[in-house]
Amino acid sequence: HGDVAGYLQRLADAGMTARQTGPDAVTLEKAVPVHSLPGFDAGDVSVQDAGAQWAARLLDAQPGERILDACAAPGGKTGHILERADVILTAVDADVARLARVEENLNRLQLEATLVEGDAAQPETWWDGQPYDRILADVPCSASGVVRRNPDIKWLRRPDDIPQFAAQQAVMLEALWRLLAPGGTLLYATCSLFHEENDGQVRAFLARHTGDAERCPLPEPLSDGSLLPDADHDGFFYALLRKI
Repeated sequence: HGDVAGYLQRLADAGMTARQTGPDAVTLEKAVPVHSLPGFDAGDVSVQDAGAQWAARLLDAQPGERILDACAAPGGKTGHILERADVILTAVDADVARLARVEENLNRLQLEATLVEGDAAQPETWWDGQPYDRILADVPCSASGVVRRNPDIKWLRRPDDIPQFAAQQAVMLEALWRLLAPGGTLLYATCSLFHEENDGQVRAFLARHTGDAERCPLPEPLSDGSLLPDADHDGFFYALLRKI
């Protein structure tokens, strides 16, 4: 809530040095406990990786639209979407404990959404039959883009994990595509660096949907969809697909 300049001043008043790193974002010079951030408990600010913040901007939900946030937990992107526009949002996650974290985050931000415990790959078990204008498909992945913060991933992943994730993603993408209204957009997102989960997955989907899907151009630095990790953010991949 508020603007970046105003929040930078609040941080300065609290003795915290920060710089603006995006249209809605600041980065602290030194990490601090979240509850010590000015206005955090009141919902004035959230903590989210700068790379993850692209999701709400690229989805670009408009007031009054029906939005689906698939695989929504822990709710950072859910809250960001709702902060940017007054929309009718459904947040789905298969893990009831993680879905509770979405509710906690939305309560702190004083925002509302319909929370559904369900498998995004099996919408027939929870979908109300009304198409969505925009869908965020933040799919399960190898998480290879977040190794800088979670180095154990390098040792825990096995070679056969990637094909398994890719197969799961393909099923989920097909299932969610059926829920999208004609003219609507689906934002496919991973925190992976692997081709099979990213551009390869999207190209395979487009090859199966030559008559009803097109890939929309993305702004720099995401022209090819990839955001490589650096000191300011994790690695992500995004592809915006329009139903035609």
